[in-house]
Amino acid sequence: MKKNSFLGGALISTIGIIIVKIIGVIYVIPFNALIGEKGGALYGYGYNVYALFLSMSSAGFPFAVSKLTSEYIALGNKDDVSRVYKISKTIIFLLSAIMFILLFLLARPIAKMIAVSGTGGNTVDDIVQVLRLVSFAILVVPFLSVTRGFLQGHKIITPGSVSQIIEQLVRVVVILGGCYLALHVFNLGLTKAVGISVFAAFVGGLISLLYLQIKLHSSNLLEKKITVEKNATTKRIIRSLFFYAIPYVVISLVSNLYEVTDMVIVQRVMSDILHASATVTESVSSVFTIWGGKFNGIILALIMGLNVSLTPNLVDSFTRKDIKDVTSKINKSLELILFIIVPLTFFISAFSGPLWTMFYGKSFLGTDVYNYFVFYALFGGVFTVIVNILQSLSKYKEVIVSIVIGLIFNIIFDGPFIILWDKLGLMPADGAVVCGLVGYTISISYSLICLNKRYGISFRELFTTIKKFIIPWSIFIIILVLVTHIAPMNLSGRLIQIPIMSISGLVCFSIYLLITYKSGLLKELLNDPDNKLLKKLKLK
Repeated sequence: MKKNSFLGGALISTIGIIIVKIIGVIYVIPFNALIGEKGGALYGYGYNVYALFLSMSSAGFPFAVSKLTSEYIALGNKDDVSRVYKISKTIIFLLSAIMFILLFLLARPIAKMIAVSGTGGNTVDDIVQVLRLVSFAILVVPFLSVTRGFLQGHKIITPGSVSQIIEQLVRVVVILGGCYLALHVFNLGLTKAVGISVFAAFVGGLISLLYLQIKLHSSNLLEKKITVEKNATTKRIIRSLFFYAIPYVVISLVSNLYEVTDMVIVQRVMSDILHASATVTESVSSVFTIWGGKFNGIILALIMGLNVSLTPNLVDSFTRKDIKDVTSKINKSLELILFIIVPLTFFISAFSGPLWTMFYGKSFLGTDVYNYFVFYALFGGVFTVIVNILQSLSKYKEVIVSIVIGLIFNIIFDGPFIILWDKLGLMPADGAVVCGLVGYTISISYSLICLNKRYGISFRELFTTIKKFIIPWSIFIIILVLVTHIAPMNLSGRLIQIPIMSISGLVCFSIYLLITYKSGLLKELLNDPDNKLLKKLKLK
């Protein structure tokens, strides 16, 4: 297995994640047709709670394993690298078993908190059944994540990316096949169909884990090697793993609370205060918990791919105390994100109607909510990278503070924003989205100030590059506005949306890329002397 350069690893992981997200977006067309908005809300309940428990069982360990592996390799302490992996697997086994038992036993109290009052919605028993089925995935997925973290620590990105594709393909096959059989062959009902769908996470994780284990054991990564430094004790390795992992668990837990908070508060305020029907409430909730999140996943895939490559490279530079290189990589990461994600977010927002119609059918409610919800991906994605940067530099206190202040703002003002938007005659759920964006902005601002004031990370290069973005971004938005006025946006057919979005996207992004290429901005952003692909494309 070959190591990857910073941008090379980012490119490979990004392509892999994009493929995974594309599969995840495409399958929702038949999935939505099979289970509808009510089933989508139930599916979202299961996965949001599952993500919360998963973060408590393993969220920090992929990062901890990757970071500790990178450190030992950088220090020449290679004999202990394989021990890090073996010890982390033992810890993960214990944590996963505990979280599985807790979620299984607490399914009913959690379901009572989530369930919407009124007729037409999902019952407590429905939610309990789905939560207990999805809990089995906690027994597998953490092991999968730790193995990927171990490989990332070696700067080996490709197998992890392939395993994600395998996991997603298997999961989609089980979801669609299981749903169809449950509903149209065995007539088991909607709840059983959704239960099979969430159980697919366990099946996909298991197959993907087997693939990674085969790749890992066919390599020499677990073999003992000559050690430059004295071997680390088992106690020291465990202490280091928890030292790196626990802050990340807290961070991931609080981050997931953003989604759970929105889900619970939106439902409670709309149902209990604004007296919306259970059907309308769960339709809005499904945008937050599943259908809108599928589209946002495409944007986040680009950011996640960069994160996978950024962590070991930042750790390597920081371990060598090369602050200049750390600063350069941080600026480069944020520049790449803004270059790609900003125009993509505006495009998806502008074409939220055709996009929603193409995948889920005509829906004013879904389109209106998602038109704003897509910006969650932009703000949340930027914050995710900044969090990853702080964690890579071991600035855990700052990460926790930045997330908590944003979350507290969200908890306090989510309800008032929803009510205010309703009083203004606007879509109430959009108020929750705006509140979340403000919360992210607060967290991002605090994190950047900490990096700059306390740790000497300069963002002069970033701000200089942002100035260069102004003209391409402005031209892109102008072209986008013109295209939306020319393109037929109100057609109801699903297939007709494909050429509308394809041609519109081709026009907008071709002009955007042409401008950045001619100005030299594209070459500047993709400058990486170690990346052979970029050399072949003559972008170096």
